Amino acid sequence: MKRATKGTREYKRHICFVLFVFFCAFCGPFEGWFQNPDGTYSFLLGYFNRNQKQLLDIPVGPDNQIQPGGPDRGQPTHFLPRRQWGVFTVTVPKDFGDKKLTWTITANGKTTSIPMSLNPLWIVEPYKDAGVGNTPPIVRFRPDGPAFAGPPRGIAESLTANPGDALPLILWVTDDVKQPPEARPRRGPPASSFWSEFRGPGPVSFENPRPPVDSEGKAATTATFSTPGEYILRAQANDASGDGGAGFQCCWTNVHVKVTVAPAG
Repeated sequence: MKRATKGTREYKRHICFVLFVFFCAFCGPFEGWFQNPDGTYSFLLGYFNRNQKQLLDIPVGPDNQIQPGGPDRGQPTHFLPRRQWGVFTVTVPKDFGDKKLTWTITANGKTTSIPMSLNPLWIVEPYKDAGVGNTPPIVRFRPDGPAFAGPPRGIAESLTANPGDALPLILWVTDDVKQPPEARPRRGPPASSFWSEFRGPGPVSFENPRPPVDSEGKAATTATFSTPGEYILRAQANDASGDGGAGFQCCWTNVHVKVTVAPAG
């Protein structure tokens, strides 16, 4: 059997996505899968909220579940408007074979189900683009701290906060600045940053959800929490291709940050 080329796979995935979202108001697109060094596999997922302003909060349960093995497989419960790329991963064992997982979401009274499998059509290259050699931006929480790149895997950083107090959020971002030969020259910083709520018992207020990356690679903002509990924030770094890298997995990094907000008093 002739194996589909990378370009063919990307084109077919794009057509599938366009047809899928055309009929839905809220969807959780399956963006592909990749193999991990230990032989396991990770499914990569984002979401599409057709609303341009409405934020959705859908707790894990009957209206937000991944099965089998769920309902909780690490999916988000707080959803921003429009398209969000590479929001989370679900890891499956090396002997997963031809089994499937399904993410089922009910939003505004409508239910969509997103199947995930190891179909060869959906292989992705999240750590290096074979054509240009582009790699995702590198994210650190300290200049000499551990480096994170590509799709999110577990909790990258844990912080604590008090209700009503501004919690400093600082990223250090670097990028390889590679791009296709035909691309226009880059302008501005080589990378950008974006913060959002992924899970939590209440709203999160960011001083600036898109803090600029300065010449030293530092991007700083703050977050304020009004409700005690455990939150997960998502920090995204994009290279100059912008949010989601126009659908290419090589061009962005997502990390999850756990914040424990203590009860007042």
